Amino acid sequence: MQYEAKSPLEYLAMLENDWRREKLEKLREIIKSKAPNFAEDISYKMLSYSDSRGPLFYLNVQKNYVSLYVGDAKKVDPEGIMLAGVDVGKGCIRFKKSVSISGTRIDEFIERTVEMWKRGDDVGC
Repeated sequence: MQYEAKSPLEYLAMLENDWRREKLEKLREIIKSKAPNFAEDISYKMLSYSDSRGPLFYLNVQKNYVSLYVGDAKKVDPEGIMLAGVDVGKGCIRFKKSVSISGTRIDEFIERTVEMWKRGDDVGC
């Protein structure tokens, strides 16, 4: 889904108060804790998280899941250990209603992604 928001607060105000909002809020908390110096903004009609090099993460609410866009997840987690039990596509990690974020290792994945980014490693598609 695309939201015509101009700011993160406006984006959040447009969301329905359901399970997708809860998952998005939890992912926002994790990103903010693992990448505290990243700016939250709107880019490509999604929440984006960037530093001086540009965006690293995007978050978006879809009809049946919440998307975390992060480039190539296999570059960060080649064995798929941290993303086990989560629907992973090329560049997109999908959190469906049945997936408990606290039951995943997404916090470790985000932390490793930030560490790799800071070292200058390529995490893009």
